[in-house]
Amino acid sequence: MQTTTIKNLNNFTGTVLIPVFETYSKSLVPIEFQGVSVASKVFYGKKDTHYMIEKYDCVHIFIGLGKEIDYSSLKTIFRRIAYNQKESFGTNVALVLPEQFSPEQVEAAISGLYLGSYDLGHFKKTEKHPFLNENFELALISKKDIANTISKAIKIANAQLETLRLVDLPPNTVTPKYLSNWANQSGEKYGFTVETLGFEACKKAGLGSFLAVGKGSENEPQFVIMNYVPKNVNAKTKHVGLVGKGITYDTGGLNIKTSAMLDMKCDMAGGAAVFGAMQLVADLNLPVKVTAIVPCAENAVDAKSFVASDVIHSYNGTSIEIIDTDAEGRLVLADGLSYLIKNFKPEYIIDIATLTGSAMGTFGHECAALFTNNELVSKKLQESGDAIGERLWPLPLWDCYKSDIESEIADVKNYSGKPLAGAITAAKFLEYFTDNHKAWAHLDIAGVAFGNDEFAKSKHATAYGVHLLTKFIENL
Repeated sequence: MQTTTIKNLNNFTGTVLIPVFETYSKSLVPIEFQGVSVASKVFYGKKDTHYMIEKYDCVHIFIGLGKEIDYSSLKTIFRRIAYNQKESFGTNVALVLPEQFSPEQVEAAISGLYLGSYDLGHFKKTEKHPFLNENFELALISKKDIANTISKAIKIANAQLETLRLVDLPPNTVTPKYLSNWANQSGEKYGFTVETLGFEACKKAGLGSFLAVGKGSENEPQFVIMNYVPKNVNAKTKHVGLVGKGITYDTGGLNIKTSAMLDMKCDMAGGAAVFGAMQLVADLNLPVKVTAIVPCAENAVDAKSFVASDVIHSYNGTSIEIIDTDAEGRLVLADGLSYLIKNFKPEYIIDIATLTGSAMGTFGHECAALFTNNELVSKKLQESGDAIGERLWPLPLWDCYKSDIESEIADVKNYSGKPLAGAITAAKFLEYFTDNHKAWAHLDIAGVAFGNDEFAKSKHATAYGVHLLTKFIENL
């Protein structure tokens, strides 16, 4: 998508998008824009409504915003227009930006429009969305200097679109090797370094917990390590570590799943969010050092698969009793966290994963579960999420839950065996591998990473976490 800023629509032909704040249904004053008016009985700017008129060689689409609107709703409204009205778009589209729009509202509108170009039919013979054509141009009508906001909005949407594709593509496409290749290509394009440890390198490094999960798959596991270093690094430059669960498909292992198998390609959504965040952080040239690890593996069933009652050894030397092979995400994250802390020593650490059905049982699809003992990190993550509509809510890490991961034969066990407090005990397991880090947070995104909405007929990715992680880093 190419953009240009213009002051008026003189000699413009094409589609004109006109956002309108709500008046009221009995208003005697019609909604009006440059000679095109709509009576209030027909349209008065109510949220989630729109009205189309063809006049002066243009299709005018009036878009209702309601009396006031938040970032997430605004983004969704413009995504809806781009997604549903693409037949009305030619190569020329103009967006009229209201004077009262803040930079954040401009960002939401533009990134929402671009996200509307996403189509789940990756393997279908369909025409590209007009926004994806090389000769397409979006004209923005504004009296303000919004060049930086436009650029940022498109970069956010680009990173989220990449994440949507990674999660929605099928598991016979998105293998661990596919993800490591993606990381290398993205690093070269956006400016971060990538190191990948394959099976032998992981074995030599002692990443036993990670390797145990991928033993039953013919697809070689890939331990992906990414480093972004900003310009002008100094002693005050903050350093953030990210770890994302990259399980490209989860059968449950020998404790095989009995339901929801169709959705298990999404079990790498945490890793995909980290990949997207790395792209976006580098693309925005944020002045923060970021080290990210995504342990990528497939939890499959084979004669070589690890089994319940096995005892394995993690990177930091901890022995782990396997109670359930379907509690595999925490095993790969354990080695990711330990490796990150020992070798890179970041100031802040966030891990993100589609980890437990318990988190979804608690919050549904409205927010992610947040675990941290650091009040500042908790506050900054929640503020970042609230600002963009990627919400989080804290759950406890009390020591009374430690007994749920105690093992008689090993240092810890990977599952309590109880149908209770599953998200909390998983977080307590991960905490065991943080070496008492003072600024670690765990995000369980099982309920928000993949689901149903108006933009497809089947469940699909949301790209939750890409913008959240980036905004947290940006606000440090």
